[in-house]
Amino acid sequence: MNKALIPLLLVSAAIALYEQSLAHPNYYLMGGAGVVFIYCMAKLSAKIPPKKEDDGHE
Repeated sequence: MNKALIPLLLVSAAIALYEQSLAHPNYYLMGGAGVVFIYCMAKLSAKIPPKKEDDGHE
């Protein structure tokens, strides 16, 4: 699943940027691409481990 998220992320970003550059952009398509982009970023960032382990002491 992780390998499918990266191309999907890139395609959704490209669609959103292309639509934004048009004279009359389709806002529904841009919004959908934005939602897909945010979903993919959230899924990918959830797999990154934290730098330090928090042991509860401050």
